[in-house]
Amino acid sequence: MNRRNFINRTLAAGLTTFIPVDLLESFSVQTKGSKFNDDLFDNNDIIPAPDDPGLWEEWRTALQSWRKRKQSQLRYDGTSYLSDPLKWVSSNFSCCFVMICDSDFYDYKANVYRISELIKRGKNEYGGYDSVVLWHAYPRIGLDERNQFDFYREMPHGLPGIKGVIEQFHQADIKVFIDYNPWDKGTRREQKPDIDLLIELLRSIGADGIFLDTMKDAPGFREKLDEVKPGIVLEGEIALPLDHIQTHHMSWAQWFSDSKVPGIYRNKWFERHHMQHAIARWSADRNPQLQTAWMNGSGILIWENVFGQLLGWNEKDKSTLRCISSIQRRYKDLFSGENWIPLSDRSSTDGVYISSWGNNDLKIRTLVNRLDSNFTGELFRTKYNQMLRWFDLVSGEELHPETVKSLLSIKGSIAPRGIACILSVLRSRVDKDLMDFLAFQKGLRDYSSAETKEVVVQIAAVKTSIANVRPKKLTGMNVIPGVSINIKTEYRFREPGGYGNIQNHLKLADKQPLHSSYFTEKQTDIKKYAIDRTPVTNMQFLDFMNKSGYKPAVSENFLKHWKDGGIPSGKENHPVVYVDITDALAYAKWAGKRLPVEEEWQFAAQGVKEFIYPWGNTMEPDKCNPNLNGETTDVNAFPAGKSSFGCLDMCGNVWELTGRIYSDGRTRFVMLKGGSCYKAEGSEWYFDGGPQKNSYVAKMLLIWPGLDRCSTVGFRCAADL
Repeated sequence: MNRRNFINRTLAAGLTTFIPVDLLESFSVQTKGSKFNDDLFDNNDIIPAPDDPGLWEEWRTALQSWRKRKQSQLRYDGTSYLSDPLKWVSSNFSCCFVMICDSDFYDYKANVYRISELIKRGKNEYGGYDSVVLWHAYPRIGLDERNQFDFYREMPHGLPGIKGVIEQFHQADIKVFIDYNPWDKGTRREQKPDIDLLIELLRSIGADGIFLDTMKDAPGFREKLDEVKPGIVLEGEIALPLDHIQTHHMSWAQWFSDSKVPGIYRNKWFERHHMQHAIARWSADRNPQLQTAWMNGSGILIWENVFGQLLGWNEKDKSTLRCISSIQRRYKDLFSGENWIPLSDRSSTDGVYISSWGNNDLKIRTLVNRLDSNFTGELFRTKYNQMLRWFDLVSGEELHPETVKSLLSIKGSIAPRGIACILSVLRSRVDKDLMDFLAFQKGLRDYSSAETKEVVVQIAAVKTSIANVRPKKLTGMNVIPGVSINIKTEYRFREPGGYGNIQNHLKLADKQPLHSSYFTEKQTDIKKYAIDRTPVTNMQFLDFMNKSGYKPAVSENFLKHWKDGGIPSGKENHPVVYVDITDALAYAKWAGKRLPVEEEWQFAAQGVKEFIYPWGNTMEPDKCNPNLNGETTDVNAFPAGKSSFGCLDMCGNVWELTGRIYSDGRTRFVMLKGGSCYKAEGSEWYFDGGPQKNSYVAKMLLIWPGLDRCSTVGFRCAADL
C-alpha cells in the first residue's frame, strides 16, 4: 500500500491511529488548492458555511477530512467522554447562570435557599435546567479582604449549607458548577495553591464541575481533579483550543458570530460529545444563539442576572428553548453521534437551512428560518421510503408527505427566525412512548406567536428611612442648609452598572469603555438637615446595643472585629464596621435619625463650593487615612481633612452606607460613598477601593447579612430639620 492510499483508507475508516506528521503534511499539500483548507478550520471557533449551496458537499468533505486529520495529529481518542462518570456531559444542554445574590436563589427575608422554586421556574419557563453555575464573588470581591473562596464559605450555613443546596439540585438530576476567578491574587492570601483550595471546596460540597472565569483552559487541573472523584468537568469562558478537548469536556460558545448559512462549532464537530453552551451575555435577543446551538446539537447558557443587572428573556426565546430542550434530551444520542450531516438537504428557499442527525431508520432534521417573515411550503425533498413515517416534532403532528417525481415532498411552516424539527422513523419503531412525546410537544406553547419585545426591568428605591425623623438633640451633628443644586456624580463603568436598568447600561456601553469613569448630573432639591460629624464609632454602637438590647436576626459576622463581645483596645473611636444595612437602620431608628441619601452625604462633603475632596480640590494624603491595607483610624485623626460644613472622616477610612436600598425585583443594592482604607490590587475586576472623591459612588450588591458585613463598610446618620 502506498503512502497516499494509507492516509485515504485511514481517514475514510474514521480511525484515530496516529499517522506520521510527514504523511499528514503531504496530504495537506494536496488539499491546499481547495477553498476549504486547514486555516479556515483551525482558526475559527465557529467554522463558517459557504453561501453557495453548490459548495456544501465540498465543504462537508473538507470538514470530515480535517477532523480525522486533526484527531490523528493530536493522537486523540475521545475515550474520556465515554467513561461512565462523564457520560452526562453530552446531554447537558441547558445550563443556568445563578448569581448567589439573586432572590431566586436565596430569600434574605426568610434566610432560606429557594432551590425547589428555582428549579420549578426553570422548568416552566425554560424547559428545565441540566446544570447550574453558582456564581459567587464578582462583582463584590475586593470590597474587603475576603478572597473568592470565602464567598462560598460565608454563605448561609457555610459550606454544609452549600452542600445541601447541591444535594437538592442533584435530586432533580441537575449538575452544579462552582466558579473560579484566576485573577483573584490581591485579596486575603492562603498558604495553598488555588487548585488545592478548589479541591478542598469540591470535596466539601460535592460539586460536579468548575467554571473557569476569563480562562480558555486550566492545564494541570485535570489530574488533580480526577483524584477527588471521576467526572468533574472543566468549562472555560474563552473559546477552548482543540488540544485541550480531551481534558476540558465543556466550553462556552460566547459571542460566536455565525455565518449567514449556519456554521459549525469547531469543537463540537471535532468531538461530538463535547458540550458547548452558547451565550451573548449582553444581548436581549437570544435567537441567534438558539438557532446556532440548534443546528449544532449543542447547548445554551441561560443567563438572566448579568452580574446584578436583570436582562430578561422574551417569551418567544423562552418557548423556543422549551421546544428545543425537550427534543435534544430525548434524542441526545443522535446529537452526540457520528451521523451528523451539516446542511444535509437543500430547502426550496434561501434562508431556510437543514442539517440531519441519525440514519435511515431514525433521523432528525433540524431546521432554521433565518428570514424575518414566516415560511410556509416545501421544506425539502428526499428519497421515497415506504417503511418510514414522518413527524413534525415542534407541533407534535404527523406529516403525510406527497410524492413528487419519485421523491417525497416534505412541507411545513416555520415562524420568522424560527426553528423546526422533522423526524423520520421506521413504522415499526412508532410506539406509545413516541406518541406520548408528540402529545407533550403539542402541549408546549406555540413559540411562533410568542412575544418578541425586549423585557424592560425597572429599578426602584425601597423605602427604608423614618419619615420626618427629628433627633431629641443635635449633639455630634452638623446642620446643613437646604439647597437646590446640580449634583454631579461619578462611578466606574463596571458590569454591575449604576442606578439605571440594563437597557440604559447597554446604551452607554456603545460609547463608554468598560472600567472608565462615567459622570452624571441631576438637579436636586435638598431640604435643611443635620448629619453626624463623624461615622458612627465602635463606642457609640456599643452604647446602642447596651441600651436597646439589639440583637440581629442573622448574627453571622456581626461585629466580627470585636473580641469576646468587646471593642479591641484602642479602637473605641474607630468607625464601627462589620454591620450591614439592617444593623445601620436599627441604630439610626434607635437614635431618632436615619441614614443620609447619596445627595445629602455628597453635599455635606463637598459644600457649596463643590470641592472635589472634603478639604479642597487636591488630594492631600495627610488629610485622610493613608492606609490601603484595611487598617482603620480614629474618626477624629484628621481634623484638617474636615469638609466646609465641619464633617470629619468623609474620605478614605471606611465606605459609608447611604439610605436607599434599590431593587429590580431580583437583586438589591445600596450605594456607598467616601472610599475606604483597603484596596485590592492586581486586577481591574475588583471592587473600588482607596480614598475617593466626594462625587464618587460605588454600587454594592446585597447578598445576605453574613457577607454584607464587611471590614471596610460603616455609616453615619442624618436627620430632618
